[in-house]
Amino acid sequence: MLSLRLGLLRLPNLSLRFGAWLGLARSRAHLARLDDHLLRDIGLTQEQAKAEVSRPVWDAPDHWIRK
Repeated sequence: MLSLRLGLLRLPNLSLRFGAWLGLARSRAHLARLDDHLLRDIGLTQEQAKAEVSRPVWDAPDHWIRK
């Protein structure tokens, strides 16, 4: 019974993290569509943008994922 309670306590954290991953995936998809002019505006090269876009959603610094 205790393990069931502990599992239920973790569900909100998991759903928040999943939501953050979806947001990160969306942001990376938008980044993939930026042209060279817009990338220069934010200080990135095409190669840097491609490297960021190719990373999996779980590969993000913890401070990017709001808890």
